[in-house]
Amino acid sequence: MRVRDINVNPPQHFGESVSDANESIDSEAAMQAQNMRQWNDFFSDPHLLELVEAALMHNQELQIINQEVLIAQNEVMAKKGEYLPSLGLSGEAGIEKVGEFTHQGATDSTTEYEPGKFVPKKLHNYAIGLHLSWEVDVWKRMRNAKKAAVMRFLASKDGRNFVQTKLIAEVASSYYELLALDAKLDIVSRNIEIFEEALDLVRAQKDAARVTSIAVKRFEAELYKNQSRRFDLQQKIFQVENRINLLAGRFPQTISRQTEDFINTQLDVVKEGIPSDLLRNRPDISQAERELAAAKLDVKSARAQFFPSLSIEAHSGFESFRASHLLKPESVFYNVMGNLTAPLLNRKGIKAAYANANAKQMQSILHYEQKILNGFTEVVNQLRNIDNLQNSLLLKKKQVDSLQEAVDASVILFNAARADYVEVLLTQREMRDAQLELVEVKERQLVSYVTLYQALGGGWTKNSPAKPVK
Repeated sequence: MRVRDINVNPPQHFGESVSDANESIDSEAAMQAQNMRQWNDFFSDPHLLELVEAALMHNQELQIINQEVLIAQNEVMAKKGEYLPSLGLSGEAGIEKVGEFTHQGATDSTTEYEPGKFVPKKLHNYAIGLHLSWEVDVWKRMRNAKKAAVMRFLASKDGRNFVQTKLIAEVASSYYELLALDAKLDIVSRNIEIFEEALDLVRAQKDAARVTSIAVKRFEAELYKNQSRRFDLQQKIFQVENRINLLAGRFPQTISRQTEDFINTQLDVVKEGIPSDLLRNRPDISQAERELAAAKLDVKSARAQFFPSLSIEAHSGFESFRASHLLKPESVFYNVMGNLTAPLLNRKGIKAAYANANAKQMQSILHYEQKILNGFTEVVNQLRNIDNLQNSLLLKKKQVDSLQEAVDASVILFNAARADYVEVLLTQREMRDAQLELVEVKERQLVSYVTLYQALGGGWTKNSPAKPVK
């Protein structure tokens, strides 16, 4: 069955083409040195670094994946042992009585194993020996199966790295969401103070007959609105804190964090870079690449089932019907046998297994193509998102500055009876909404940097705690 070529070619400006799976495996050592900075260099907030370390150590999902890596490693050991000779030690003890009117019974009753000593009617049997069996891997069926297991072990490590990358991004994104909620809560709290002072002023002006009760009620309504929003933000903060605690594998507790000057929080710029960064750093693409290599080896193993198999068996040791004679030279026995078997009839099972292996290889190719396309699309989307958010952030800052000037002017004019209370109310409301929107844009910008860092394969190291398999 012919397998079609991979039809995914990254754009020219993205750099190198996709390397063959086997070449990628052989260049494992070269992939150690990557330009992508690790998470503990990318993030500088000490509170965030502590949270990430706690998540990497205690997150249950990541620990489950670590066990899957160990399972895959044990599978490699099992496959490696299949094509090596099997040597075992066996011991037997038993008793047998045959009928006297049988050929064996008649023969035993007249047979002397020593002068004057006949074979007993109740015949004991004692044996001890070694048994050797070995299927000669002529067509490399078992060796290819072992290599496929190695590829899947490496793929499981890549899968663990992908989960780790995702976990770090989730912790960082949730942390910045928490900082944004703190900033919003601070804005709402300051607005509550402003409206409390404004309400006192409006009430005084009502007593002086400068405004009506309508102005008082509208300022009261705006105050209640902000007080209600404060409780909503406090609940969201509580939930995000617990989400972070869940990611860190611990019970609910207060999250230590820095909330000062959230708008000016900066992360290092991630360079979108070259295809080797994308294709070698992204754990999900590397995992799909190794799964493809394993599927290719599975096809070779399935094809070998059509050919004859050669096995060798040998058995040697001591056997006697008396324990006292067991270790005498006369009790030594041995046998050696070679078997050559080939499937002739009813080969449908082998054909079906071969067809399935080819179909799974095609699935792996399509899955690999999909991962490459997804990875490239994610990077391009985040790069454009970062540019747009940067422009939006600058304009939002200008909007807030303009509204701040408008608020100051409206208050002065209102105190001088040259502006209506509605102008003050609406201007202050617009100012609050613009400040909240500015915080939201900043949060989206920080999260987009984290997402881009994840899309480029950051957040994990090549040094795995699992032992290397050769």
